[in-house]
Amino acid sequence: MSKVLRVNMAEQEAEIEDLPEKYSERAGRWLTNSYILDEVDPECHPLGPNNKLIFAPGMVTGTRAPSSGRLSVGGKSPLTGGIKEANAGTPFAEQLARLGYRAIVIENRPEKKGEYWALKIDKEGAKFMPVKSDPHEKLSLSYKRLRKEHGEHIGIASTGTAGIQGLAGSGICFNDAEGRPSRYAGRGGLGAVMGSKGLKFLILDDEDAPGVEIKDRKLFDEGRKKLATALSEHDVTKKGGTLNTYGTAALINVLNEAGGLPTNNFR
Repeated sequence: MSKVLRVNMAEQEAEIEDLPEKYSERAGRWLTNSYILDEVDPECHPLGPNNKLIFAPGMVTGTRAPSSGRLSVGGKSPLTGGIKEANAGTPFAEQLARLGYRAIVIENRPEKKGEYWALKIDKEGAKFMPVKSDPHEKLSLSYKRLRKEHGEHIGIASTGTAGIQGLAGSGICFNDAEGRPSRYAGRGGLGAVMGSKGLKFLILDDEDAPGVEIKDRKLFDEGRKKLATALSEHDVTKKGGTLNTYGTAALINVLNEAGGLPTNNFR
């Protein structure tokens, strides 16, 4: 997983690059933030051509490590004006990792306003397809249609009507295990950034993909088994435990005690 797909929406071109050496130990949020910090003018308009949108799975996403199926999306936020990362738990993350990509970098935008594209990525590379359907179509209908056209196994990322309209609270929607549009990278208005790029759909087909390279399989398996055991036995994460019973609201008190809530400027 050492490739980067750089996508030029102005020319509808996609090139595979080697991951820069300085990013070799970065993934997920650290990698999306690094690209934005290094490549995006801090004074650019979030919905202009100079902003970039980065998709990056975690370091062990696509492996059998527990709780690792997450994806980070980064860009300059139209909501805050700062660097923003939103993330989602979705099979899309695992498929991107199995295709061998550490990141997808989306840059520029089509010259023609109102022009939208789908980008399909598989083991052979990337292919642009013009979106002929209504860009405001319900995602539930879009996902069903795309799965019928490209196969039930594909992963899909999309922005909906709010993102197409450039609303600062819009998110990016991913499929769940059943293919439904229900997993959201919902913070910071990054759906509007995706819409501003003219990118309506990202479609992943990981059939016969190379998978994630693991340098020391024995050591990795030992570590993931220890983690799986710890999660299954801990009072918070075990079956019938705190999270299973009360959901993530149970973490509020823990975060508060750790100073992780923004109350009184985190004091």
